[in-house]
This record gives sequence, C-alpha cells and structure tokens, in this order.
Amino acid sequence: MVALAEIEASSLGVRQIRKSFPVPDDPLLHRLVLDGISFSLAAGELVSLIGPSGCGKSTLLRLIAGLESPDSGELLIGSEKITQPGAERGLVFQDPNLFPWLTVRHNIQAGLVARGVLRETHHEVGDFMRLVGLESFADAYPHHLSGGMAQRVALARALINHPKVLLLDEPLGALDAFTRMRMQDEVLRLWQARRTTMLLVTHDIDEAIYMSDRIMIMSPRPGRIERTISVALDRPRQRSSPDFLRLRGDILEFVHFAGNASIENKD
Repeated sequence: MVALAEIEASSLGVRQIRKSFPVPDDPLLHRLVLDGISFSLAAGELVSLIGPSGCGKSTLLRLIAGLESPDSGELLIGSEKITQPGAERGLVFQDPNLFPWLTVRHNIQAGLVARGVLRETHHEVGDFMRLVGLESFADAYPHHLSGGMAQRVALARALINHPKVLLLDEPLGALDAFTRMRMQDEVLRLWQARRTTMLLVTHDIDEAIYMSDRIMIMSPRPGRIERTISVALDRPRQRSSPDFLRLRGDILEFVHFAGNASIENKD
C-alpha cells in the first residue's frame, strides 16, 4: 500500500480573487461572478463551500484547478502561485466522467498515462483500487458500475496523482440519499487515510456539517465569503444529535436571512 509518509498535503491560499464573464448577448459587457474572495486552508484540512446556485462556487474551483484565470488576485498552493493546471491539484466533478471504453483499472491509471509516469508508478494502481474497494472490479467497464462505484473510480483516479489539494465539485450530488450518505463516509475514510487537503462544494448543509472542519458560506452573485463557521463536533458525527441539529438550524437561518437581504438590496 501507499505509505502515509509519502503524502504531502499543502495549504491553499485564495487572495482577493475577482472574476467576470462576458454577457452572452453583449460580449462588450462583463458580469461580475466573484468579488474579492479571500480565504485559506491549512494543510490536511477539509472545508466545505456552500451558497446559492450561480454564486460562483464551481467557477472558484476551476480557478484553483488552473482551468480559468482570475481577473485579479492571487491563488497559492503552499507558497507557489497557481497559473495553470497541475497534478498537485485534483478535481472531481458531480459526473464521474469515466472513459466508457476503458476498464476500471485503465480509468484509474489514465492520469498516469497522460503524465507519462505509468511505467514508474503502475504498481500503485492496485493499491488505489484496494483503497476504494474496487479491486474485484478491475476489469469491469463503467456501464457495469453503480453510481457510487463510478464515483469511487473518479476519486481513485484523482488520488493516484498524489494531489496536495483535492477539489470536489458536488461529487455526490447525483446519487440517491442512501448511496450519498455511504459515499460521504467513503470520502471521509479516504481523507482520514490520506490527509489530503480537500475543498468540497456542496448544496447540502447536512453534508457540509457531517464532513467538514469548517464551512464557508457564499453570498448570491457576485460571490463573496459571507461567513465562516468552525464545526467543533467530534467524529464520527451523529446527524440527529442536538449539537448537529442546532448548527444546521443556525446555518439555515443565516442563509435564509442573507438571501432575503440580497433580494431587498436589489429592490
């Protein structure tokens, strides 16, 4: 198996990030999506990002992944500036995006092939299949897999590159409620085994409380960090405990209040 000593998580810094996109009907005009986003993640921390649809959560992940460039501001992994995609940042989407013509084994090793390092690291493919519990499905194709199994392949494909930061964009959003809860435990198990720094975008407040060290709440567009909440609950967390429900109520009340304030400000 991959030794924990080999794992090197990294801090993540987001400093005064602004991002706008051209208005479809008038490319000369730009719509501001992110307005002065700043936060930091400590190495090995698991933080959730929640907010209304369209507030820029996915855009922010794409900026951190290096798939887009900010209009202004600075993105750092450790002390290094982020200017382009890199293997030290993994990205998992809501759709597993598996190659349908490749087996589980070949999907997991696809990134190693693309980077030209498969020869040196091929022995790790079996390790990561065992890590996500799919060693008996090594030769199965994506259409043979359940939604949860396909998402585990996507997680293994991201983790095999040993990312210092793993970005999760609603990775469990397409699953049914029971599978989603099982996969939350699966992601937590992987995080506790690997201690990779993780930034999770989710619309599910219960998921954010259940999984995170901290929760950041974004405003409606243009997105800003409205509030950051530390989740000081012992793990494993009980979804029906008074402290869990109290925190859930506080977040729901804040999100509702912030949403109403946004509407009032537009009148």
